[in-house]
Amino acid sequence: MTLQQEIVGNAMQMAVVNLTPGQTVYCEAGKFLFKTTNVTMETRLSGPPGAGGGQQPGGAGGGGMGGMLRQAMGTAMQVGQRALAGESLAFQYFTSTGGEGTVGFAGVLPGEMRALELDGTRAWFAEKDAFVAAESSVEFGIAFQGGRTGRSGGEGFILEKFTGRGTVIIAGAGNFIDLNPADFGGRIEVDTGCVVAFEEGIQYGVQRVGGLNRQGLMNAVFGGEGLSLATLEGNGRVILQSLTIESLANALKKAQGGDKQGPTGGLFSTHAG
Repeated sequence: MTLQQEIVGNAMQMAVVNLTPGQTVYCEAGKFLFKTTNVTMETRLSGPPGAGGGQQPGGAGGGGMGGMLRQAMGTAMQVGQRALAGESLAFQYFTSTGGEGTVGFAGVLPGEMRALELDGTRAWFAEKDAFVAAESSVEFGIAFQGGRTGRSGGEGFILEKFTGRGTVIIAGAGNFIDLNPADFGGRIEVDTGCVVAFEEGIQYGVQRVGGLNRQGLMNAVFGGEGLSLATLEGNGRVILQSLTIESLANALKKAQGGDKQGPTGGLFSTHAG
């Protein structure tokens, strides 16, 4: 069942979700805003049972102590992955009882929200902290981008991964723009902080800004982009954001008289966090 939701607002949007009786939606801790009194709230470490993120007692993962142990180990692995990725350790679950119910969610930065519909054929990947909420048939996971991608960019990247069927709601900073690399020769290069989400089939990588020559060093030191750019290749949907967390943090520091970026930016800028 598709999640009945409406995204409202402008500079700081929120998602208002209408639940049918017995329907469950879950969110990352800290993204909940309000609910009607007939919607129950439960905080759990495990992912949604309907999406394979955990097992109900006595369900497919049963089998006495052995089933309980497997369930506990699975939950521990999920929590460990989220902790390593710097994500929230727990999820909050909201279920409507005794009739239809309403729940409100929002992101943590001024910007847009987007509802993505998964049909079970393609996964979606999103930047860290983009996840807001999803119905229980959508599975939340962590995808680690490393190896050749990490070495070429000088850093590794951690992405959120959504699979299954149903609606997932994500949020970003500033305004969104939807692109398809296939419309631009099959490849686009963007600031690493501008990537919000992309669907499976898009190849995501990182490359250095220029070579180790005079112009490459000028780009890195004075261009404001540091040493790396994200690359997106293939045929599929890509969602970018107009505001990066780093640029917002630097603007706030400057307004408070604590800007340490200096005239060169780029390599010498002070990164938040």
